[in-house]
Amino acid sequence: MNAAVEYNRALDYLYSFVDYSLKHLSEMAKADFNLERMFELMRLLGNPQQRYRIIHVAGTKGKGSVCAMLASALRSAGYVTGLYTSPHLADYCERIRVNGRPITHAELVGLVEAVKPAVEQVPKLTTFEITTAIGLLAFARRRVDFAVVEVGLGGRLDATNVVLPQAAVITSLSYDHMLVLGDTLAEIAGEKAGIIKEGVPLVSAPQKEEALKVLERIAAERHAPLTLVGRNIGFEMVNDSVQGQSFRVVPLPRAGPGRTAAAISLRVPLLGRHQVENAAIAVGVLWELRAQGVSVPDAAIRAGLARVRWPGRFEVMQLHPPVVIDSAHNRDAALRLREALDTYFPGRHAILVFCALEDKDIAGMLAELRPRVQRVVATRADHPRAPSAEWIAEQVRLAGLAVEIRTPAAAALDRALELAGKQAVVLVAGSVAFAGEMRTAWRRRKARIRRAGTSSKTRRPRKRGANG
Repeated sequence: MNAAVEYNRALDYLYSFVDYSLKHLSEMAKADFNLERMFELMRLLGNPQQRYRIIHVAGTKGKGSVCAMLASALRSAGYVTGLYTSPHLADYCERIRVNGRPITHAELVGLVEAVKPAVEQVPKLTTFEITTAIGLLAFARRRVDFAVVEVGLGGRLDATNVVLPQAAVITSLSYDHMLVLGDTLAEIAGEKAGIIKEGVPLVSAPQKEEALKVLERIAAERHAPLTLVGRNIGFEMVNDSVQGQSFRVVPLPRAGPGRTAAAISLRVPLLGRHQVENAAIAVGVLWELRAQGVSVPDAAIRAGLARVRWPGRFEVMQLHPPVVIDSAHNRDAALRLREALDTYFPGRHAILVFCALEDKDIAGMLAELRPRVQRVVATRADHPRAPSAEWIAEQVRLAGLAVEIRTPAAAALDRALELAGKQAVVLVAGSVAFAGEMRTAWRRRKARIRRAGTSSKTRRPRKRGANG
């Protein structure tokens, strides 16, 4: 059978189960989330997640970036490293990576076939649960030394919470998925803190007091040593430009597991002050592993963070005019996006290409971006939960911003470039899926321009007659 056909059949199989990422959040709120079926599925597969060491990462914002940094540093230290994240930007196999490379389509096909007998024995499994099992099985088959595993939603009842990690991580907490996780930061923190295991160290981003109290209480109840960025680990900026950020991560007086570590100077290509905070979280985890006897030299940390890639997060596609693609999809992320615009493109208005899923805090996002946005081009993402471009445009008008509609999304990008001219920044934001779609549209646009340029160069000029 053709390889592409086999791959598409494997995806059809996965999507034949309930996929809550493609459903409205109100349907997710009624879902029967529990870990019993996931534990049973893993038992039937031989518990592959017990064959390697794991770092488990939850949070509202920044967890993917922290995962990418950790995986890159561990790989630089010489460990075969798996990375499980969601959702993907362009290709399903991006969710499961080994040593920085997605598994192949053929591997996914083989893994789907391998799990089918077990899946048939466990009723009511979801697409995400099966994909998580496939990822954990893939890492065992590839004999990874470490796997960095990102929580899909929440933590306490997330499919990934069948792992027993070397360290747990909770990145910045803010309001998102409230119908499922709760209306207060305390409730959200309680769900995220569900990944804290008895005696397993926890590294956390700085948190608002309401959330921090919950994390401290649950960590104490479970005898999980807590390292908090801002209290036990600090960071100092050195240099910041559109080419990357240089900074130092330092152990503070109450350094906990990091007390034997010395300050380390680092550079990351990821942009925005929040990425420096994320890097400090990653360093805190690596220092904790070092305290457990894992060899992670400073040179490996420097090299790993210097070469980390995490597309779609304040990703500058070009500088003239600036084109930035970001995955911001809640109010807190939009604020950080605006702060990054202030840092890297001060004084320049933005033309915003925008589509967010209708259950998101669109008013809050637009309120944060309003000071920098001159005009919005509303469009519709190619996603089942995406509202119409007309509905998006109405939300933009209610936010007091000028707006026009262009569909499909690729046409919205073209229009934003026209409006930007040579001065404004073209900014894409709204969701991870939308960022992935627009990255694809950008690559196709650049390829089309290259082909047109090549074609014009290869055409020979017509010979002129004697009279010109």
